Amino acid sequence: MPVDDLALAYVQLTLNINEHHDGYVDAFYGPKEWLSNIQKWPLEVLAQEADTLYQKVTALEQSRHSLAPEAKCRIHSLKCHLFAAKTFIAQLQGHTLSFDEESCALYDAISPHHSEPDFDTLLAELDAVLPTEHNGQQNLNQRLTAYRSQFIIPKEHIATVFNTAINKARALTLQHIPLPENENFDVELVTDQVWSAYNWFKGDSYSLIEVNTDFPIYIDRAVDLACHEGYPGHHVFNSLIEQNLYKKNGWVEYCIYPLFSPLSLLAEGSANYGIEVVFSQATRMAFEQDVLFPLAGLDASEVPRYYRILAILQKLSYVDNMVARRYLDGEIDAEQAISLLMKYALTDEKKSTQRLKFIEQNRSYVINYNLGQDMTKAYVERIVQQQIKALDSVSATQITAIRWAIFADLLRNPRCASLLK
Repeated sequence: MPVDDLALAYVQLTLNINEHHDGYVDAFYGPKEWLSNIQKWPLEVLAQEADTLYQKVTALEQSRHSLAPEAKCRIHSLKCHLFAAKTFIAQLQGHTLSFDEESCALYDAISPHHSEPDFDTLLAELDAVLPTEHNGQQNLNQRLTAYRSQFIIPKEHIATVFNTAINKARALTLQHIPLPENENFDVELVTDQVWSAYNWFKGDSYSLIEVNTDFPIYIDRAVDLACHEGYPGHHVFNSLIEQNLYKKNGWVEYCIYPLFSPLSLLAEGSANYGIEVVFSQATRMAFEQDVLFPLAGLDASEVPRYYRILAILQKLSYVDNMVARRYLDGEIDAEQAISLLMKYALTDEKKSTQRLKFIEQNRSYVINYNLGQDMTKAYVERIVQQQIKALDSVSATQITAIRWAIFADLLRNPRCASLLK
């Protein structure tokens, strides 16, 4: 069976899974008539179809040893996506997996295991950096919350600050990645969501970016979200896939993005790593201090210390994985999970409760943010070093250009986690 036929059958299968789990398909920009022609197959029929397609793609991969690397990557990715679809259907049928088994099946990766002692030293480091005036009788979580309160963007300035950050990230990205002339986005402020922001890619290089205002938005999140959701994050990632793989190559499997699939590890990982690709620390600090802080009406005098604190908090990102693994594997209950998030992720009870709801809704998806970022960065930097070694001499500007070129190629030609190692 030709790979194009298998790819078309995969798209039809994915659309049908979405009939059983609304939200399984995160983005679809294929022919609209395909949506109106969906017949909701029973789960047992879906399971049989997914298994048949998986076996056919596996046999195709094993028989095509002389294919070009691009074609091999395509078939391998399709196989991984079909295995994820098989797994998700089985879960809809009531089959349960451990956290690690699920993440491996859905996202082609397993997160490192951590325990409390791994993070205790970071809490001690944070305790030493926080200013003494926030000591008193407060615990570390309360002290951090009190300190960070001076960096909250007033609600009336959120749209202006966020749009300014997006425009800056877009300008820097366009210096290295050509985008379709018609690419565009809209930003809306929303409430009552389990996430802080979301990119709804609609196709034809257009995105709707929603920002959740249920909780305070700190000034540093403006750049984070602008890059993660916009440039060079989800908006660019989806636009390049649509342009390069679906429209140019005719690979129909890339007209659809199932959320619980191997594509998400690179999507979230590249969106997080892209923040440091587009903004060096010096560039970001200057932009925030000179532009965003004044727009938000905030005092920028604490920026150097705040960045040291943010660096420590970034190292605590794997707390999510530790808590999610224990909670979903039944080792701890909801109250214990919230308590761990409050202590080690340093979020208050309301925010920790929201985060637990995200874990309950999306399960092992949490690994895609931190592990995905680390794997994407390791892949890009490894190739950067290889190319630098092949040159007699190289300037900082050349290194930046090399990094961008490798990063852009990865966005245009995505790889599953097993191909990032």
